[in-house]
Amino acid sequence: MRTQLLIGMFVIPGLVLVGCGDKSDADTGGVTNPTNADDDSADDDSGSADDDSGSADSVSAEGNSADDAGTTAGEEGDTSGSAEGVTVGFIQDPDGGGVNIECDVWAQDCPEGEKCMPWANDGGSSWNATRCSPLDPNPAQIGDPCTVEGSGVSGIDNCDIASMCWDVDPETNEGTCVAFCSGSEANPVCEDPMTQCVIANEGTLILCLPNCDPLGQDCPEGQACYPIDDSFACAPDAGGEMGAYGEGCEFLNVCDPGLFCANPDAVPNCAGAAGCCSEFCDLSDADPDSMCTGAAGGQICTPWYEEGQAPPGFESVGACAIPA
Repeated sequence: MRTQLLIGMFVIPGLVLVGCGDKSDADTGGVTNPTNADDDSADDDSGSADDDSGSADSVSAEGNSADDAGTTAGEEGDTSGSAEGVTVGFIQDPDGGGVNIECDVWAQDCPEGEKCMPWANDGGSSWNATRCSPLDPNPAQIGDPCTVEGSGVSGIDNCDIASMCWDVDPETNEGTCVAFCSGSEANPVCEDPMTQCVIANEGTLILCLPNCDPLGQDCPEGQACYPIDDSFACAPDAGGEMGAYGEGCEFLNVCDPGLFCANPDAVPNCAGAAGCCSEFCDLSDADPDSMCTGAAGGQICTPWYEEGQAPPGFESVGACAIPA
């Protein structure tokens, strides 16, 4: 199974990715290597409109939960999601957790022959630090197959500078080289117009991930379209056997394709969980509320974006949520 990164909270420039780990950890709030990740992200205000119904801010690696990394998500609604009284907020790690920065992933300020990489310095499965790692003498390029040493969060791979091995298979330690964002955290840039900058784990992860359609779920096999900042991007589906409608979630990418991690008050019978998976819905449908499994419990199809704020092509994106 592909390792899936736990994407932490969305931060203004993007979302917070958390390390990788196993799905089994997901329920515990931790992330295990390649499927779990640290849920160190911040609240996202840059994205879609108010949303309490919300998407989670973390993404896990191998379908685990954030527990491994000690990222039990709190339930801080992000205001970057849907509108109409329903907030699709992101779930944030209440523990906070510091980040150990030994080098700058933006500036790539390591000595010649090395590159600045995110890694897990605590033996966990989510990225929580940066360090200078050896640069392969014949590095793989963006889009090429790659390998990691040890695990998906070791920070050691054979990708070129300003890139890293992503979506790593824990059995083979193989993945694909993905570009880092360029520019700065305030003004991130991705050269490929089909991707967007995702900033996670308190800035230790800065990745250019593919854009996608949450209603069409047009991501590669093993991935799903998740809300990232004010848009949507493909990330590994870390849910494993879990992630169905109504099931608990702490990270953004532990819900099945077509679902997002919503705040507890947006999903019927979700009390006691950091968040629960709920559906995207199509506002252009003749009866969009009928697309919501929780309609009997008060859910309706609520606009993801505030009126007039949706990017072109995303005007019909809705979230099944109980209005605030």
